[in-house]
Amino acid sequence: MQHYRHYGTSCPPEPCPAPVEEEVYAEEEVYGEEAESLIQEEAEPMVKQTDGKTAVESKNGKRSERGGGGGEGGGEEEEGGGGGGTGTKYSMFTWFVVLALLGVWSSVAVVYFEVVDYDSVIARAKEFPMNLSDVLQGKLTAYDTDGDGDFDVEDAKVLLGLKAADRPPEERAAAVPPLVEDVFVPEDHTETIDTTGVLLEERPPEESPESGRYLTSSKFSQQSEVGAENRSEPVEPQPQSDSPKEARGDLHTHTAPPSGKPAEEKLKEKAKTKKPKLLNKFDKTIKVEIDAAEKLRKKGKLEEALRAFESLVEQNPQSPRARYGRAQVEDDLAEKLRSNDMLQKAINSYREAAELPDATSDLLRAALKRRAERQQFLGRIRGSLATLEKMVQIFPDDISLRNEMGVAHLLLGDNKGASRVFGEVLAVAPSNGFAKVHYGFILKSENKIAESIPYLKDGIESGEPGTDDGRFYFHLGDALQRVGDESAYRWYELGHKRGHFASVWQRSLYNVDGLKAQPWWTAKETGYTDLVRTLERNWKTIRDEALAMMDQKTGSFVPEEENLRERGEWGQYTLWQQGKKVGNACQGVPKTCSLLEKHSEATGCRRGQIKFSVMHPGTHVWPHTGPTNCRLRMHLGLVVPKHGCKIRCTDQTREWEEGRVLIFDDSFEHEVWQEAGSYRLIFIVDVWHPELTGPQRHGLSAI
Repeated sequence: MQHYRHYGTSCPPEPCPAPVEEEVYAEEEVYGEEAESLIQEEAEPMVKQTDGKTAVESKNGKRSERGGGGGEGGGEEEEGGGGGGTGTKYSMFTWFVVLALLGVWSSVAVVYFEVVDYDSVIARAKEFPMNLSDVLQGKLTAYDTDGDGDFDVEDAKVLLGLKAADRPPEERAAAVPPLVEDVFVPEDHTETIDTTGVLLEERPPEESPESGRYLTSSKFSQQSEVGAENRSEPVEPQPQSDSPKEARGDLHTHTAPPSGKPAEEKLKEKAKTKKPKLLNKFDKTIKVEIDAAEKLRKKGKLEEALRAFESLVEQNPQSPRARYGRAQVEDDLAEKLRSNDMLQKAINSYREAAELPDATSDLLRAALKRRAERQQFLGRIRGSLATLEKMVQIFPDDISLRNEMGVAHLLLGDNKGASRVFGEVLAVAPSNGFAKVHYGFILKSENKIAESIPYLKDGIESGEPGTDDGRFYFHLGDALQRVGDESAYRWYELGHKRGHFASVWQRSLYNVDGLKAQPWWTAKETGYTDLVRTLERNWKTIRDEALAMMDQKTGSFVPEEENLRERGEWGQYTLWQQGKKVGNACQGVPKTCSLLEKHSEATGCRRGQIKFSVMHPGTHVWPHTGPTNCRLRMHLGLVVPKHGCKIRCTDQTREWEEGRVLIFDDSFEHEVWQEAGSYRLIFIVDVWHPELTGPQRHGLSAI
């Protein structure tokens, strides 16, 4: 964001203090006397006889009257040359010094009385092809108090005593570092993509309820400190470099510059390493036209820029840089207009630029990389994978491209292909943290728990770009919990410190900030008392319909498929998912569905489910968390054995009761045991978090 200065009107709102005015005038008077004496010594003054008096022109154009020859000064003047103009003449440099000093103190006076907007004058002066301001400013470096290389309004304020100098005097003569030439680098639009194809970090909704009363990491985090002395400590990952990336995505492995060098040298090195060569020999002959079109794009004048680049392409069809520039403008316009059609044009233009025979290596890489990213954005993962495979063929030694190709396989759900790619990377680069953490992620999804731990752990500890992701902390901690390693909570704590989790207990990844966070809720706290009352009053009707579906043995109850069970049997019969009815599910339980259709907080919850859950004896569900803090989960007991069935959420354990509703926030860690002698049947109803507004509920993506 640019900041503009504004210097009021020429007349200040309050009168200027008289003493300061006198001081300024006194200074001017002294300089007037000095200037007059210099003029008298250097050249003969202009003299006119008026009524017996001699009128002498002063430095400001006014005439002062003196005696015609009776004064002492007049006598000396006559002796010096008799008024004949034979006095000593000095060099023009002295005149220049006098004029320069007059200019300095005129600037001081202008600033003090705020007569002129000095900054605007200088800005206008700099628009001229030959900057006269710079020429003159070079003569006034002695008065450059802020070290910016010129004499400006800030320097005048320091001389006037209205402002302190910005740096010590001995640093004023330090040379200003040269400006780094603008380079055309593809814009960075980083978005982390989940392996399910959903954006991991979504844009915060416009409205977010404020709630500062509940700190989710305070009381509950303390529980994980028990036995901390006996737990293995995770190594804090090194902070990742904040340097700009060449293009969207965080899949590249960048090496941070040595920390011992001065900041100026780092900037110069960064500029050298980041400057891609996008112009071939022919493009250099039309560089002026390309730069003019690119300037329009950077200023946001996209329509004009598009016309300029299209004209360049028409006149110079063999120019890769012109086609690449057109692709960038189309890309920007697609973002501005939210147009998939325009984005498809950009994807095609990137391909055209890359296919020209004389495209530079840097332009080829930038065009194909951006093309792959935009294909992913449109959900065309196979096309993106094909683009990445082509890049790997062209740049076989680029490990980062192979890593991106592995991610593309994951986005397609091709874990086998991803495992092969990351395995190939680790064969040639065994310490590559990005490949390690993704390879461990794949092993974990294949339920190879123990094998996944060292890859996840080493990958996170590498601190390489793309490894500091909440999913990896999540799955590493989960794997450690499943093998009985209590250091899991130390990794959860580290994930919380790195901003991935709301707390050690609340580890959901798709969140809205500011929502009230507590593990257990009452019906009154949710505001959904009507829904709770409806469920509890009609629980037997709901139970009977569920039992009828169980007796039919039609396969409506399907096994849990999220790999959450350590052992046992757990079946579910889903009625609503992501705010929509599931097929013909309601035909088997019409009364239940009729009761719920009146409550949109449940049926319209696009981040939840409504389903029956039956759990058989001997079942244990691992500690786990739900995906989002945007919902609350209601459990209505339908068939509950008297002993042996319990649920823990954070550090509190409760039991179900038939005909009663339990409400908890499943974004907090919870765990279930079924150790009774018969099955347990409950009805699960997810509802929107009560603090989400209508626009927020409408704008959130489905989960």
